[in-house]
Amino acid sequence: MTFLIVGGSGFLGAELVRQSVAAGHTTTATYATRPGTARAVAWHALDLRDPGRVEAVVAEARPRVVINASSGKADWAVTAEGPIRLALAAAKSGSRLIHVSSDAVFSGNTRVAYDESCLPDPITPYGAAKAAAETGVLLVHPDAVVARTSLIIGDGQSEHERAVHDLAAGNRVGVLFTDDIRCPVHVTDLAAALMELASGEATGIHHLGGNEALSRHELGVLIARHDGLDDSRLPTGLRAHSALPGALDVRLDSRATQRKLRTRLRGAHEFLAPMA
Repeated sequence: MTFLIVGGSGFLGAELVRQSVAAGHTTTATYATRPGTARAVAWHALDLRDPGRVEAVVAEARPRVVINASSGKADWAVTAEGPIRLALAAAKSGSRLIHVSSDAVFSGNTRVAYDESCLPDPITPYGAAKAAAETGVLLVHPDAVVARTSLIIGDGQSEHERAVHDLAAGNRVGVLFTDDIRCPVHVTDLAAALMELASGEATGIHHLGGNEALSRHELGVLIARHDGLDDSRLPTGLRAHSALPGALDVRLDSRATQRKLRTRLRGAHEFLAPMA
């Protein structure tokens, strides 16, 4: 099978590339600033704001499956419009499309647990861009998969783990919120689940969060203990008392999707168990 991993040099993208190559798939990947280091991969520079370039890369790769793991933060042209351009190109080429979205599409205002039937109600520019992308992708490529996920953790390489290390060392000013709750997922589990969805016949919206909910501070404590850091050095605070926009308690209910998968989406207490 031929895969095109969009955003292949990023954190999740790099793991998708690794698993695709390990499974023996012909793999093409894209990057925004510099290519990844994986061998046996064809790398292409890609700006999702350029529709001509998007179509050219898809046409050259001729993928059976496109997985969009790119991240443009709150840049509307990249995060909202870019995936729609990619979906149009994938539909034109007859490729399956797996689009990675986020729990940021939910506000946490009307409920705590969100399953796949819940409608987006974002309260940040990033969440609004991700929600717009979901709508556009499914409109132009009705057989696409939209896979929402949560905080992604991965053996010291995620931004969350680096923040914990910096805070514990006193190299960063800030706090870990005790009222900001999500369902962290390990990058290897998430990538394996995405590859499984890509290789099947799934369509529509799927949730891929870890199987337990934790606050940012609780997650930080687990990271610190796993990595041998002093968790008492992690400062706490309330997001509700800060000036930072964003939802407080958003828990992805991934049980419906989990029942369809062989890949188990572990909780943070399991994948961050202290090392011997």
